[in-house]
Amino acid sequence: MNRNEMTKNLYFREFKCGLSIKQTAELCFKSVTTVKSWDKGKTIPPECKRLMRMVSGRELSNGDQWNGFEMVHDRLIIPTGQKASPQQIIIGLSLLECSTEADLRVIRNILKISMAISKIKNMGT
Repeated sequence: MNRNEMTKNLYFREFKCGLSIKQTAELCFKSVTTVKSWDKGKTIPPECKRLMRMVSGRELSNGDQWNGFEMVHDRLIIPTGQKASPQQIIIGLSLLECSTEADLRVIRNILKISMAISKIKNMGT
């Protein structure tokens, strides 16, 4: 591997997961040499990749219903790419607990407006 080249595996380990070679080796019960071979392009075993994602907080669960969800810093990234703060999640759950017909109409309107705002914001990027 050229010093100026960066493989997908190296990028994944170092930048996405924030793990050093030694941390990865210890986490996956592999040798430093094995991890270095992954950095050069050899396939990372799926179970090791999953461990790396889980320990770095990038994967929430191994349940199918969480596919596409990940944590990046202090935000939950949902499969659509939207980022949610803890406060936004709490507000959303609180709104869902509303049970009167008037409350449900308000919730529907809020969701329509927020989706429209999101579309407008995404048009500028």
